[in-house]
Amino acid sequence: MKRFLVMLLALTVLAGCGKSGNSSEKTFTIAVIPQGSTHEYWKSIHAGAMKAAQDYASQKVNVKIIWKGPMREDDREQQVQVVEGFLAQGINGIVLAPFDKDALVRPVEEANRAGIPVVIVDSALNSQVPISLVASNNHHGGELAAEEMGRLLNGKGKILVLRYQEGVSSTEQREQGFIEKMKSEFPGIQIVSSNQFAGATRDTAKTATENLMNKYGNEVQGLFTPNESSTAGALLALEDSGKAGKIRFIGFDTSDIFTQAMQGKKLDGIVVQNPFRMGELGVETMVDHLLGKPVEKRIDTGVTLITPANLMQPVSQQLLHPPLDQYLK
Repeated sequence: MKRFLVMLLALTVLAGCGKSGNSSEKTFTIAVIPQGSTHEYWKSIHAGAMKAAQDYASQKVNVKIIWKGPMREDDREQQVQVVEGFLAQGINGIVLAPFDKDALVRPVEEANRAGIPVVIVDSALNSQVPISLVASNNHHGGELAAEEMGRLLNGKGKILVLRYQEGVSSTEQREQGFIEKMKSEFPGIQIVSSNQFAGATRDTAKTATENLMNKYGNEVQGLFTPNESSTAGALLALEDSGKAGKIRFIGFDTSDIFTQAMQGKKLDGIVVQNPFRMGELGVETMVDHLLGKPVEKRIDTGVTLITPANLMQPVSQQLLHPPLDQYLK
């Protein structure tokens, strides 16, 4: 028995050395898993996560970020596999942007049972297991878009809402916020279609917008899209059809294409988040938890409406152009 206890103590010491490196420095390996790997939005989250890791180095906390996600945002099965794949890799925590609020519940709860804490960023999960949700108030973002649309149309007209995809909590909240605000504050504006989905890519969004324009293009005065790819695809469709600038158009998320479109009077505004800050706070929240510090269950990273009128203001420019190159080398 005594020999067993000595061996157990030795193994404990060795395990501790593997985690801390030395007596004064701690080391954590954190997997950051986005919904997809191609959109600028996820690159901003990646850069924010890397900034957090660099900042911790000065505090003698070594944070290693492993960035891995599916190529396409609609590949829920691959995202599930990515989460499950990390459970046996000796990581200390997971920062996850779940594509599907239900499909990712099981692997997240498996991670919890394996002793791996999870912080959710960007889009909520239908589970109480995650230690924190770091995200925008997406419902309010939809409300901001509705208020601007109502102002642009002077409270009268017909509009389209092109949804993103079923099962994505963040965009569902934006769509709901937009529709509820429009109905409650602008009864003179009719939403003629709100049951069509853009899909995961710009190409699918372009096709969906073309279909809507073919059916309703001669009677509508406005269009709302709830994320980067749906906004980009809709913009392409409006440009191809010659309706860009003729239909009031409010989108969501950031892109240099959207900035150019606002300058060219083809896009009336975008509701933007702060994905760089979201990635940074996601990692900071995880590390604080691993260090035994208390963390908030819900952290709001804010939403802002950018229009041609405030496009060049410093706050807008900072949100539109996060320092990606500085941290993604």
